[in-house]
Amino acid sequence: MMTYSFLPRYPLAVIVIAQLFGTSLWFSVNGVGPALQAAVGLSEGDLGLLTIAVQAGFISGTLLIATTGLADRMRASHLFAISSVLGALINAAFIGVAENITLAAAARFATGLCLAGIYPLGMKLIVSWTPKHAGAALGWLVGMLTLGIASPHLLRGLTLNLPWQWPLLLASLLALIAAVMVFRLGVGSHLPAKAGSGRPWAGLSAFKQRSFRKAALGYFGHCWELYAFWALVPFLVTRELERLSTSASLQPWLSFVVIALGLPGCVWAGKWSRKAGSAHVAFVALLTSGALCLAYPLLGSLSPWLLLMLLGLWGVSVIADSAQFSALASAHAPPERLGAALAMMNAIGFGLTIPSIALVTALWSSQSLAVTWWLLPGPVLGLIAMRGLNHHSPRA
Repeated sequence: MMTYSFLPRYPLAVIVIAQLFGTSLWFSVNGVGPALQAAVGLSEGDLGLLTIAVQAGFISGTLLIATTGLADRMRASHLFAISSVLGALINAAFIGVAENITLAAAARFATGLCLAGIYPLGMKLIVSWTPKHAGAALGWLVGMLTLGIASPHLLRGLTLNLPWQWPLLLASLLALIAAVMVFRLGVGSHLPAKAGSGRPWAGLSAFKQRSFRKAALGYFGHCWELYAFWALVPFLVTRELERLSTSASLQPWLSFVVIALGLPGCVWAGKWSRKAGSAHVAFVALLTSGALCLAYPLLGSLSPWLLLMLLGLWGVSVIADSAQFSALASAHAPPERLGAALAMMNAIGFGLTIPSIALVTALWSSQSLAVTWWLLPGPVLGLIAMRGLNHHSPRA
């Protein structure tokens, strides 16, 4: 059993594990998507709606904490813990309303609201404890976010012969553990626990900084692609399993692997950033995932095994730049408004995930692999926005 003396000695480990546990709430419903469709008659469009509802809740929550200054007025560890507890309870409550798509979407929206107190605040906690190597540390954090988002597929694989409710309840339990861990850890000494009274729309002031603005625009292009790709993974994996005439029971396991490969991608990118700089690493990762957006449909008739390997490469690259954008933004945002600036950047970025998720989930049945071309504008515009950022970005 973890002793409390462990917490301050290894803050990075505590924060990233808590991030893994807390963000298991994010795609908890997607992990049981096929079983939920069979049990309550949801369509692919309904699953897309539930995913969008989480994103909309997250956006609303980040806007709330950014515009009110709550992210910098309240201790980050306390806000993280409260959000994790509420998210766990609401995620469990989804089970009781799953048959009503309106109530189900409302529950997922509320879960997204709670996630707004977990992900951006996790970034602030990382910076408060390990500011000198933010790119590498945030690589671990975003890697654990990726693993957290993949975890519902793993939980479903482990409970395949059990009712669909079990993975959701396990995700809620993990979120409760995350709350305890971060509450006991507290906030590091490199940022103030509080930053005064805050003011409305404080996070927007960071956009006056040219380098912050470039990093944020690159991040926005990354966001357009990322969550839509993750929403597509079960469909893409299922397609290749059908071509292989293999059991559909492998789908949650392979979906987990594809998304979870983002963890080593983030860690590798974080280590590389200490030599090459965060801007260069983010550029290469975004270029790689953008190339896959373009090429994947063109290669769709090739071996299913090759397509699955390309999905693995995509899983590595699609998230590897995220922590580096966050590190760049953290380095150029006003320290006293860091929480609000990151929350505002997250809110705008995640706002862009809604139309991209809606497009790919709605068009999958008619366009199949060609829907990945709808993701391509994100990487392209993000790469254009990043021009010149290398000359203004510190090394992590």
